[in-house]
Amino acid sequence: MHLEKFPFYKSLEEDAKLFLKEHLQKIKITKDSILFYQGDICDKILFLTSGEVRLYIQSDEAEEITLYHLHPGEQCIVNTASTLSQTEAIANALALSDIEGYMLDMQSVKELAKMSESYQNFLFSIYTLRMGDLAKLINDIKFKKLDQRVLEWLHNQHTNEIKTTHETIANELGSTREVISKVLKRLEQQDLLTLKRGTILLM
Repeated sequence: MHLEKFPFYKSLEEDAKLFLKEHLQKIKITKDSILFYQGDICDKILFLTSGEVRLYIQSDEAEEITLYHLHPGEQCIVNTASTLSQTEAIANALALSDIEGYMLDMQSVKELAKMSESYQNFLFSIYTLRMGDLAKLINDIKFKKLDQRVLEWLHNQHTNEIKTTHETIANELGSTREVISKVLKRLEQQDLLTLKRGTILLM
């Protein structure tokens, strides 16, 4: 079932594993698909086993800011909170690549949490993890200069040759393409990077 990527699965009780086999629905979704929109009320939870999903907030002026990226073995807190509480999702979810995984309906998720202490602990842990991510995001926006945030984002790509666009960086950091272009030009003048068409080279 490829759920071994999830930290709770190894210690999952046998009856809970059987329950998952009976109730999980396998899914494949193509790149650039929207899994749900900001304001939607989700009725199923995604267990991602392959690919990457971006969670982002969009303002009325169409500006975006990334909350976090979802990777295999992680469960989306926005999706989970909306499903379990039947409230509106606070963000959009975009497939950055072709993705694979499983969907579990709301009632089955609640039943799984009741029967499995391992899964229940996993649910608590993802709330703690994402709250930490969101606290860092707020701290960065409030206290760090945009130049520093851009440099940190570039270094977090774990390569010196980053294929991206100014618009992508703007969406990730909650800025505009024009402002990001000015910041990158300033960083280039400081000999911290080199700008090429579609590529940024870190020095």
